[in-house]
Amino acid sequence: MCVACRRNPIPSFARRFPGLATTTTTFGLYAEEASVNPAAKAITVKIDNFTFAPSSITIAPGTTVTWVNEDDIPHTIVESNRAFKSKVLDTDDSFSYTFSTPGEVEYFCSLHSHMTGKIIIKGEGASS
Repeated sequence: MCVACRRNPIPSFARRFPGLATTTTTFGLYAEEASVNPAAKAITVKIDNFTFAPSSITIAPGTTVTWVNEDDIPHTIVESNRAFKSKVLDTDDSFSYTFSTPGEVEYFCSLHSHMTGKIIIKGEGASS
């Protein structure tokens, strides 16, 4: 194991995307990191520099998506058909929504209409 890995054993990918599980496969002295998302129940989308990151995600029904405003100006999250709408989010504010029905959802910031994102919900509907 390299010195940096001993000091910080959590892969950088896992720190940046806590909603995704990671698996590491070792081949000799090298490790390959791959992301897997086997029906994750929570995903975070960051708002920064007038963008949603990631701008497009694929989730399973029943997953809660949380948007966190890491920008220094206010933003909103509005579903294109107005199925949900956040309040104005100041820096470090968040908004969450749970998606239960398969399909595609497009959203945008109502204060900055060029900011757009997409969520693809695949799989069976969540049981109630």
